[in-house]
Amino acid sequence: MIAALLQRPSYVANIFSDRLHTHFPLTFFRVNVAFEVSLTITAEDAIKGNRSMDVTGRSPGKKRSLVFFLVPHFTMLPFSAAVETLRIANRMLGYTAYTWRLCSADGEKVYSSSGIGIEVNSSLADERRNLSGENRPNMVLVCSGIYVEEFNNKSVNAWLRETYNRGIAVGSLCTGAHVLAQAGLLNGKRCAIHWENLPGFAEAFPQAEVYADLYEVDSNLYTCAGGTASLDMMLNLIGQDFGENLVNRVCEQQLTDRVRNPHDRQRLPLRARLGVQNSKVLSIIELMENNLSEPLSLVEIADDVGLSRRQIERLFRQEMGRSPARYYLEIRLDRARHLLVQSSMPVVEVAVACGFVSASHFSKCYREVYNRSPQQERAERKLTMNTVRTGVVV
Repeated sequence: MIAALLQRPSYVANIFSDRLHTHFPLTFFRVNVAFEVSLTITAEDAIKGNRSMDVTGRSPGKKRSLVFFLVPHFTMLPFSAAVETLRIANRMLGYTAYTWRLCSADGEKVYSSSGIGIEVNSSLADERRNLSGENRPNMVLVCSGIYVEEFNNKSVNAWLRETYNRGIAVGSLCTGAHVLAQAGLLNGKRCAIHWENLPGFAEAFPQAEVYADLYEVDSNLYTCAGGTASLDMMLNLIGQDFGENLVNRVCEQQLTDRVRNPHDRQRLPLRARLGVQNSKVLSIIELMENNLSEPLSLVEIADDVGLSRRQIERLFRQEMGRSPARYYLEIRLDRARHLLVQSSMPVVEVAVACGFVSASHFSKCYREVYNRSPQQERAERKLTMNTVRTGVVV
């Protein structure tokens, strides 16, 4: 009987389809029409020995192999969002179009910023050998997070340069652009990094064209700002490989209502972030944020927005609860704090970068706002890093 059935594949397929309709409600097939078709086709094709068709009935197409290089204290959210997006794409395609492996410098487990340890598949030495073997990847993504400024591995830098020079795409998630810049890959290239790290990154790597975008693709370099932006960058990659239809189906699985533009803002709009509705005040704050190293005078701001100095003073008292001068000082000091904890810039250079005419004036203002000096801020940062190096997760 089995032999007879094998000679009638279409009959087997019909039985298979009838069984499915018998045991599953109609709503299942309304939602999963492609899945039903796949099963019907696969029942016949399995007999012919063809088990590698996707959910559209096509033969397997493009395949891409990725290496995720994990830096200690990497951020789980962008890493898991990237991997899960690729996994869902495979599921929707019906075959393994995307494969990935995890790598660390020494091949040992890597701990994320949340304290979760991740086992890896390979070491840096393994991946250098893979560049000229059958396991050569199509893309390498550096995953990092907090304390990325402390990571400086010359062997990793050399590997990334060799990878890129061999025509393999190189990218980063979250603060990974810092590692790519250390390797010299971002000179004259557009890149994205998390907004919190952008000031220190811009000062440390002036030759990189860094933007507060969700992600950037420049030549064969992919960088994203982290968080859920890695999802958007992976969807962009999937779209390049398989088109918009697959992207839409992955979005439906992820409960994502749209693919964001790479140049969408990382942070909430000022109106939402500050809870301010007055358009003039928002325009003034935007001017201030765009001119931190060379602060504008109140007269210059007044001329730009078409208000008098008195009107600006009154508006800020009403909306922000402080004078415009005080608010301007606070956002300059906030940037200074980021530079102190995220870079090795001398205090005097931090002062100049934030629009202060002298280090002493900067220190005085900093102490008034944060109750500690810039030097104490940096000392606390070093203490925190030393604690982290001893194995205590902060």
